[in-house]
This record gives sequence, C-alpha cells and structure tokens, in this order.
Amino acid sequence: MRLGGKTALITGSARGIGLEFARAYIAEGATVALADINAKAVAEAAAALGPKAIGVQMDVTSQASIDSGFASAIEQMGGLDILVNNAALFTASPIAEITRAEYDRLFAVNVSGTLFCMQAAAKHMIARGKVGKIINMASQAGRRGEGLVAVYCATKAAVISLTQSAGLGLIEHKINVNAIAPGVVDGEHWDGVDAFFAKYENKAPGQKKREVGAAVPFGRMGTAADLTGMAIFLATPEAEYIVAQCFGVDGGNWMA
Repeated sequence: MRLGGKTALITGSARGIGLEFARAYIAEGATVALADINAKAVAEAAAALGPKAIGVQMDVTSQASIDSGFASAIEQMGGLDILVNNAALFTASPIAEITRAEYDRLFAVNVSGTLFCMQAAAKHMIARGKVGKIINMASQAGRRGEGLVAVYCATKAAVISLTQSAGLGLIEHKINVNAIAPGVVDGEHWDGVDAFFAKYENKAPGQKKREVGAAVPFGRMGTAADLTGMAIFLATPEAEYIVAQCFGVDGGNWMA
C-alpha cells in the first residue's frame, strides 16, 4: 500500500471529491481525518469509512476552528503527513451583479481557507522535522477567465499562485506543495452549477451540464474517482522531486 502508515487531513470531505479522496487514501493504508463544516455529515462519513477515519468539525473561514480542528486531528492520529485543501465554494454572476458578500465569502473559503490550512499543516510538519505533502485543489477555471464566473476563477487562480509560492517557500523543509486542477467534475454540486447557467444563459435545466460534458475531449465529464490517482501519487515518495506544480486532470479540457 502506497500510503501505509501515513496520516492525512482532507478539508471539505463529508461528501464529493473530498470523501472520495478519503476513501482512496484509506484503501492505500493511510489514516485520514475528514474535516468539514458540517459536523453531523462528517461524523457520519467517517463512521462509514471505518476505524482508519476520524471526523473533525472545521470551518476554514475561522482561525480558531482551523487551530482546534488541526489540533484534534493531530492528537487523534499522532501526527500529520499529508494535507489536502479541498474545501471550496462556487458561484456565478455577471460582472455587473457581483456583490461584495459573495466575493468575500468565496475568497474566505477558497483562498484564505487554503492559505491558513497550509500554514497550520506546515507549522506542524516543520516542528516534526519530517517529510510532508500538501495538495491544493485548484481548477481549470483558475487558468482562464469566464464571463459569468469571475470570482470563482479569481479564487482558483489565487490557489495556483499560493501553491507556487508555498511550494518554493516550504521545500527547504522537505514539504512538497502541489495542486490538482480538475475540469468539469460530475456530482451533486452540479445541480447548483447548472442552475446558475440556466438562469444567466437562459438554458433548460440540465442543458449546460450536457453541453460541458460533450465538450470534454475525453468524451464525458470527470468523476471524483478520476482525480484519486493524482491525489495519491502527489502524496507518495514518488513525487518527492515535484515542487510547486499544478496538474490538470480534466480529460483534455486545458493543455498547459
């Protein structure tokens, strides 16, 4: 097993991509702390995964919650080797309709949450003096602008930039920081995404989802399971020499 004896914390992992990563890490031998703002959902998700999983309530927009969540996870697992920054929000609005509230909310979760969870993990990893891995979830949206998705695109561009800076700043401590940029990933969140485009592009429900799936060169939308191979690889010693990179796992949607 490629992650045997390792410990990991994954934010936003009560469902979706984060939960799939937790399942994959456990299958590879890791002990995983699932962290999520929804205390009930994360406790149930961890219980369903078995004894190698623990649930931690964490609001990544609150420094006190980050501090207590990391402390609890580290105490229960005996340390932290891997952090996956997965917690994120999405919204869509024309430029003329963006509000400060939605801007502040997305940046608080997607950018500040990523930065200060990285910081919490890095402090522990540096103090331990052991190799660490940090994986940030970016997006193809962070590599280009989209007319209706300006704020989300900006947050994911910031995640890519933070990954580059943190990667350069932390590798001297043997902490590898890299990112994964998914394309369009199917899941329950797409009901909300599709609704935004139905509203602003005057599309029938489900139309946008069908269109973006058909446009992927691979021939379909991605799934959370499609991302697990890269998430596992970046957490292994095999990725030791990879520093400050962002990997597209998007079925060919974006060629870097």
